[in-house]
Amino acid sequence: MKRSAALFFCLLAIGGTAFGQAQRSTRPAPTARSSAPVDLTGYWVSVVTEDWAWRMRTPPKGDYASIPLNAAGKQAADTWTEAEVGSCLAFGAPAMLRMPTRAHITWQDDQTLKLETDNGVQTRLLHFGPSAADVPGAPSLQGRSHVAWQIPNQVTDRGEDTGRKSDDDWAPMKVGTTNLSPGWLRPNGVPYSANAVLTEYFDTFTDGNDAWFVVTTIVDDPVYLTEPLVISSNFKREANGAKWAPRPCKG
Repeated sequence: MKRSAALFFCLLAIGGTAFGQAQRSTRPAPTARSSAPVDLTGYWVSVVTEDWAWRMRTPPKGDYASIPLNAAGKQAADTWTEAEVGSCLAFGAPAMLRMPTRAHITWQDDQTLKLETDNGVQTRLLHFGPSAADVPGAPSLQGRSHVAWQIPNQVTDRGEDTGRKSDDDWAPMKVGTTNLSPGWLRPNGVPYSANAVLTEYFDTFTDGNDAWFVVTTIVDDPVYLTEPLVISSNFKREANGAKWAPRPCKG
């Protein structure tokens, strides 16, 4: 009798453990939206405090100072003409957030951030995890972007070299973009090629009552650049979209 009782309680315990494991296994995995360490949604405006001459106006032909162009890049840049001012080639993913613009960021779904700009009227989709973005398609100005939330201790455990000095210098969102069509790094025709790879780090901070995000942009292009181009651009949160003013690019 005692043996039967012991066997009953043993089976009951095993069944309870299996039931608990089954319950845990059926819980839905957290989505990118639910696990976001920062909130990037809303309206933002670029604050131009550096490189004003290259960002707030179209630089003259042949002005590619501070861009690490090789000879082929300079030759391509020198073919630009003033008739091309306003071309959509200046609004590809590598340069889109360097332009003076407002950005509107929303969740298209639980695994996809949508980033829109009013200057040039561009839209980027930033995909977390496996998605339709993995299906090969035609190259485009905005390319194909994959995103990951950055967890400092996890990346350190994997031994990845982020180039950052400490967790205090950490950016919570990393975006990698490929499948780009050729475009410009500046609106005066300074080129990047279809082989360019774009890496971005998005960080947020507050200054008094103001919220900001900073995007550090790294462009690697073996065709036109002698080394990666690294730039940072600042955006300040706006209360709403009252100042949103779409201005389409040409072509």
